[in-house]
Amino acid sequence: MEIGKYNTLRVVKHVDFGVYLDGGEFGEILLPIRYVPANCEVDDRVDVFVYVDSEDRIIATTEKPFAEVGDFAALQVKSVTKFGAFLDWGLMKDLLVPFSEQKVYLEEGQLAVVYIYLDEKTNRIVGSAKLEKWVAKTPASFEENDQVEALIAKKTDLGYKAIINNMYLGLIYQNEIFNPVAVGQKVPAFIKQVREDGKIDVRLQRSGAQHVMTEAERILAKLTDAGGFLPTTDKTAPEEIYATFGISKKSYKKVVGELYKRRLITIEEEGIRLVK
Repeated sequence: MEIGKYNTLRVVKHVDFGVYLDGGEFGEILLPIRYVPANCEVDDRVDVFVYVDSEDRIIATTEKPFAEVGDFAALQVKSVTKFGAFLDWGLMKDLLVPFSEQKVYLEEGQLAVVYIYLDEKTNRIVGSAKLEKWVAKTPASFEENDQVEALIAKKTDLGYKAIINNMYLGLIYQNEIFNPVAVGQKVPAFIKQVREDGKIDVRLQRSGAQHVMTEAERILAKLTDAGGFLPTTDKTAPEEIYATFGISKKSYKKVVGELYKRRLITIEEEGIRLVK
């Protein structure tokens, strides 16, 4: 059994206030009666999340937290006390981020990206806003254009820091962002490069020929849905092109040129037309 994780545990006995589960080396663990499944019997196995309650007792619940130990997550700060900031992570007991684990003091109402870990001395589940401390230090084996999941973590002068695949720290450059993003968002992204120093650059669109072909298919689909014609030209505003196709104007012109060379579209003064 692991604290801060989902576990499948065996019911060992019923009591008036719930059931006790076999927690192995941790002994019997209470699942309070409000979480006990209907018709639950001794020797049944139940899926539960195990954590430490406000009285430092190991306890089980069928509630699902927004994240578990080992995850990076964007959570809302509910309150700030002399102990640190308490974040809502979907359970009755809020997640503590001690002041010692805050790079900049968190404020009530703020959405904060934190790493959730288990303090092995106390068995308490704690959050840390010092993300660099918890990301993987081993070199990443990504290739250019590999698709990844990016959790937008922090705005910087260069763009946004992001947690890549719940493991690595990456950077999305501001001049390569064509749609608003915000801290806490999870977005699909693509590897731009892994530098010699191990730092990872990512972008929100594929690059190179793969990008052209992917966006070419999207434009063809848009044309088909619109009956074969779209009123977009070189003079169309970049914002309108992004709203229509989800790509920058520069990418749009490159893709349209590729489609024209392949004789899949014609370029007219008023827009682009699908070749029948």
